[in-house]
Formats: sequence, C-alpha cells, structure tokens
Amino acid sequence: DIFQSHEEDDRKVRRREKNRVAAQRSRKKQTQKADKLHEEYESLEQENTSLKREIGKLTDEMKHLSEVLKDHEKICPLLHCTMNFVTIPRPDALASCLPR
Repeated sequence: DIFQSHEEDDRKVRRREKNRVAAQRSRKKQTQKADKLHEEYESLEQENTSLKREIGKLTDEMKHLSEVLKDHEKICPLLHCTMNFVTIPRPDALASCLPR
C-alpha cells in the first residue's frame, strides 16, 4: 500500500508539473499574441495618422485648385465662348472657339 501511495503521489507531482509547464507555455503564447496585436495596432495607428495628414494636404490642395479654377473661369475666353453653346457638348464647343 505504501508503494502504491508513493506511486500515486509521484503521478500527481508529475501531472502538476506537466500542467504547470503547459500553463506557462500557454501564458507565454498569449503574451506573444498580445504583443503582436499591440504592434499591429501601433502600426495601424501610425498609418492612420499618416493618411489623415495626407488627406488634409490633399483637401488643402483641392481647395487651392478650385479657387485657381474659379479665378481662371472668370477670365478664360474659351469658357465664355462655350457658355454660348450650352446645347453643344463641351469638346465641340471648345473646338468651335479655338483658332483655326
């Protein structure tokens, strides 16, 4: 009986050790997974910030170009000419205004 009891104790100790190692491995794996997700998150945040900056620049450029176009439309003789031919598609109207 003492032999059996000792054997059971050994099995329990081995099982506990095996469980401890498995739990440690599991925690390590979860930590690595969390670290990887955090790195991905940081990378996406940086990309998002960069894209927002780029959108801001493009928006400013679009506003500027719209103002330039508006100013140009006021003085462009071709555009004034095409306004007289509203029923004609724009490329034809422009062609009719161009010098030959």
